[in-house]
Amino acid sequence: MPDTFTVSFDYRCPFARNAQEAVVSGLRQGRDWDVRFLAFSLDQVHVDEGEPPVWERPPTERGSGVLALEWGIAVRDAFPDHFRAAHVALFAARHDRGEKLADEAVLRQAIASVELEPDAVAAEVASGRPLQTLANEHTEAQKRWAMFGVPTFAVDDRAVFVRLMERDVPEDVDRVLELVAFAGLNEFKYTRIPR
Repeated sequence: MPDTFTVSFDYRCPFARNAQEAVVSGLRQGRDWDVRFLAFSLDQVHVDEGEPPVWERPPTERGSGVLALEWGIAVRDAFPDHFRAAHVALFAARHDRGEKLADEAVLRQAIASVELEPDAVAAEVASGRPLQTLANEHTEAQKRWAMFGVPTFAVDDRAVFVRLMERDVPEDVDRVLELVAFAGLNEFKYTRIPR
């Protein structure tokens, strides 16, 4: 089973939340995973051909998820010791409390909840680096792995889009990684979900 992998995220997706919590929990439990958390914009996926990408638009026209991705990237890259907790907190703001991720006050509260100074993160976002990183990572994801959604797990040049039904189950990530490594498998999709 591979232990080095990439997993994409957008804070608006509940399935991304399930997978990200499972990965974070697995790391907290001591799994020897080398994980790259890759930002992927669902807002950009829905941009019509010929229209400017979300990262080239004014802030009010970027979509509801871009600002949260910028804050997540800012924490991941400039305050990495706080990333796992902030990552989970940003998902919780959206999916536990139903808050609007386009509201900077919501993002500030999530960041403050993990004992990180929101002004420091806001300054990193204002630098423009996180937005450029989002553009680079999203573009890489589409070109290298043909990603179209989140969460997508990638190992080397193989990638799979996955919808985990349960939250916070690291063993589910183990199963996904086993399937990604199975070179003879092209597609595996349930025709029905028994729920």
